[in-house]
Amino acid sequence: MAESYFDTDDITKEYDSRLVRRILSYLKPYKHLVFITLCALVISTLGELFLPVLLQRIIDDALLAKNVSLLVHGCILYFIILIFVFGFTYLQTWTANLMTQRVMKDIRLSLFSKTISQSTSFLSRHPVGRIVTRLTSDVQTMDEFFTTVLVAFMKDIAIMAGVLVTLFILSPRLAAVVLLTLPPVFILTLISRVKARDAFRKQRTASSKVYAYLAERLAGMQIVQLFRQEKKSLNEFKKGNQELLDANLGEMYVFATFRPIVEWFSTLTMAVVLVVGSKMMLSMSLSLGMLIAFISLVQMFFQPVTDIAEKYTMLQSAMAGGEKVFKLMDTNEHIPDNSTEKNSSSSLKTSESFVPSCLRVKKIELDHVQGHIEFNNVRFAYKENEDVLKGISFSVKPGEMAAIVGYTGAGKTTIINVLSRLWDINSGVIRLDGVPITDIPLNKLRNSIMPVNQDVTLFSGTIKENITLGLDISQEEIENAAMAVHVHDFIANLPNGYETELSERAANISTGQRQLISFARVIAHNPRVVILDEATSSIDTETERLIQLGIKNVLAGRTSIVIAHRLSTIKDADRILVLSNGRLAEEGKHDELISRGGLYSGLYKLQYEEKTI
Repeated sequence: MAESYFDTDDITKEYDSRLVRRILSYLKPYKHLVFITLCALVISTLGELFLPVLLQRIIDDALLAKNVSLLVHGCILYFIILIFVFGFTYLQTWTANLMTQRVMKDIRLSLFSKTISQSTSFLSRHPVGRIVTRLTSDVQTMDEFFTTVLVAFMKDIAIMAGVLVTLFILSPRLAAVVLLTLPPVFILTLISRVKARDAFRKQRTASSKVYAYLAERLAGMQIVQLFRQEKKSLNEFKKGNQELLDANLGEMYVFATFRPIVEWFSTLTMAVVLVVGSKMMLSMSLSLGMLIAFISLVQMFFQPVTDIAEKYTMLQSAMAGGEKVFKLMDTNEHIPDNSTEKNSSSSLKTSESFVPSCLRVKKIELDHVQGHIEFNNVRFAYKENEDVLKGISFSVKPGEMAAIVGYTGAGKTTIINVLSRLWDINSGVIRLDGVPITDIPLNKLRNSIMPVNQDVTLFSGTIKENITLGLDISQEEIENAAMAVHVHDFIANLPNGYETELSERAANISTGQRQLISFARVIAHNPRVVILDEATSSIDTETERLIQLGIKNVLAGRTSIVIAHRLSTIKDADRILVLSNGRLAEEGKHDELISRGGLYSGLYKLQYEEKTI
């Protein structure tokens, strides 16, 4: 199976103190929960350590003395402390999880806010699946760091240290015997840690390959079937799946070997305690209750030891996830937005009388933008030294319809991208109403310039929500926008009308209907400049007829830029810009360009001949 993009992930350090400090910094708003968690952890740990000591007292003072009253009181006290330990353990678990969930919420919000503010350049270089992984599973590993690793590890260390201290308080001689059996356990733990680290890395690499391969093949299943690649794909998946199985078995082997050996050492230690303790009992230097307490404490000591390897793997996973989350969070490739509201509002003043009153949306203010667009010697490249726009200069007056045509790769869509500042140009200047667009706040600019793209994006939710996209407008205004593009009747005839739920990618309606709804969305938001990027290229003849009926209302009084392959749709444009290899080759009206017999004339004749054929 081919290597995936995920294989480029670096293996992080086993433990990164800098990263841990950064993760813990998110606890600052929840100091009260941290305090409660730590207090509950300390109290429950002390209670657990006190139980074996209390058991020793009950046995020695009550049973051996045959004092029923002491036995009853001792059992009652034991039961009370047991409930006490349970209560504080519950409190510690609840506050730790509450604190963790709030921290995870904060991290996800920060990460999503950071991601949606990144430039198109950044988003185009990173697969969507990888970004989703950062926001979900990688953040989830940090959740495990708090709940499973940090708090549990603190309690395990406290229990182990507390047990050793308690053993020496009860009987230094017997405690020294126990201590002599521990070095092999610590050596085994170090070996297991290394083995667990290697197994984790192999498992992580193998799972990344399998997930990436599945995502790619499932997304392109039609191609797999059409080109009869089922058998080849199955064999490739079998190979990757076998690697994942081997990696998982390797990880299981570490735990399957480590746990029984630790339990064997635990049993050996208890056997040594029993032998030495029995001899001490015979010499009257140790009581029965003390021996039973020692056995209980030894069991308590080895219980967290068996979890160390597993917690170490979770720690590594948390380090890897945290490294990726903060790497994305530290990325700063957003489109600069340094201007102020004051500068913008003072520069963009005119009348909105260009827009018909029936199509105005009063809830959104456009600062009276006229829609005068100017490109002055604009150069732009997606990749260094590979210019797509090579000194483009043109202007579109307010209310004009400008059409951009040219062969594929000429730079048509790029003009739209730089005009709405999805990308920033390398040199030159683009102005809106005489103001460089870099001096206009992004929200103002994008409220004023809105596209209808060739690939329509509708979200899961109601049709109404997809038209408004959070804009606070009345039902009447929504319906007016839908009527303007002749989609109201279709929506009204649906069982739930505008409240009809759209499935993922709006797969439950046709391509043409999705396009019409996107038109209605633009009208509802009432921009001053409308961009149609191949907006009718994938629509059937009847739907295109409906759009052509409403297109004049859509563009009336607005500046519009239309990109179209079908030149018959732009005959009436006020200005036609013909691009060739990133440069403006021709400019003029349809008849003028046809009479010149240049590039546009050749394109038009070619389409006419194809149509007649």
